[in-house]
Amino acid sequence: MSVTATMSEQVQRTAAFMRGWSLEATLPHSVEIEALKGTLVPDARIYLSAIPAEPVSRIIEAAAFVRHAGFEPIPHVAARNYPDRATLADVLGQMQRGAAVRRVMVIGGDRDRPAGPFVDALSVIESGLLQDNGVREIGIGGYPEGHPRISTDQLERAFAAKMAAARRAGLQVHAVTQFSFDAEAVLAWLRKLRASGFDGPVRIGIAGPASIKTLLRYAQRCGVRATARSMMRSAGLALQALGQATPDEIVGELAAAVASENLGEVKPHFYTFGGVAATARWAQAAAAGAAPQPSS
Repeated sequence: MSVTATMSEQVQRTAAFMRGWSLEATLPHSVEIEALKGTLVPDARIYLSAIPAEPVSRIIEAAAFVRHAGFEPIPHVAARNYPDRATLADVLGQMQRGAAVRRVMVIGGDRDRPAGPFVDALSVIESGLLQDNGVREIGIGGYPEGHPRISTDQLERAFAAKMAAARRAGLQVHAVTQFSFDAEAVLAWLRKLRASGFDGPVRIGIAGPASIKTLLRYAQRCGVRATARSMMRSAGLALQALGQATPDEIVGELAAAVASENLGEVKPHFYTFGGVAATARWAQAAAAGAAPQPSS
């Protein structure tokens, strides 16, 4: 087999893996979302991070911006941010009425102490409020590299409990992982997850184009093991124009594994540390089978 043929197969595998990719944005403004119309396909999934310091009205507005632009908003519902059932019900209702939200990402949230009765994602799932307000599918978090404050056993038990509660509630479930620079760690976690019986869709968290400095900062904040040297060597990040690193190699490794193993539905999910537009351009180029171009 020629080198050209091998490279062509790699591009095709990567393109197949990339189709249906999603991205995560931190409360984007309408101008940012409108700018994506020339890049993203209709109904592309945009997850919306919940920030404790921001009023909840911002995530409601962002969901409406995303829906009106022709994309699929998937807001984070951070359990510990809500002071009572009525407030959560009102927020979910506004998301349904203003943005036809059908999917949400249910997380515990970053508060050390809950603002009300919801102490974790499980308590929100079991509340009945999601399905009462039009939600039909939820995302739950996965941690291929573990969690800085929670043991692996606890993470696995919590994942199983959330999955079981969602199924009892008639909710579909998909998993979304923390971002990682280690393809082998991700694949080991994914194989174990499949062996445990979870056959739902999985979205693998990957850092989009960003500077090494930015990636290190977010890695430290999120408890992801990384150093500048390891990112450039083990993660295979390609240093592009303007000092941005792009995730060429980790995407390629994951694409190859998904193509060759029975891993179920697996798609990439990009965290937009270097900006929503830059990530969208890079990812869409890869999904189209084009060699990813430096982003700016």
